Amino acid sequence: MSEISFDDFLKVDIRVGTVIDAQDFPEARRPALKLWVDFGPDIGTKKTSAQITKYYTPEKLIGRQVAGVINFPKKQVGPFMSEFLCLGFPDGADDKGIVLIKPDQEVPNGSRLF
Repeated sequence: MSEISFDDFLKVDIRVGTVIDAQDFPEARRPALKLWVDFGPDIGTKKTSAQITKYYTPEKLIGRQVAGVINFPKKQVGPFMSEFLCLGFPDGADDKGIVLIKPDQEVPNGSRLF
């Protein structure tokens, strides 16, 4: 990996939000969920598709805070338009399950990572 400057890092807008809706996404090529996340009054609600079904169900996600990159361009995922990238780490297993990032204490929706 090449080094980046702090100014490069600041270009990536990573915010926290609360999942307000989550649904199965059977039309996706790989198992995935559709998420709607409230990023607070300044940003609003954004939606995304996430391949996180190994550890998460829609019911487990409602009310959970997640981190996401909100300034990537929108991306069409099958019949669904993804508006942000939900962030997580691979679990290290062969099937590459994803473990989502969340603050260890609740913070205001829309708070920026720095």
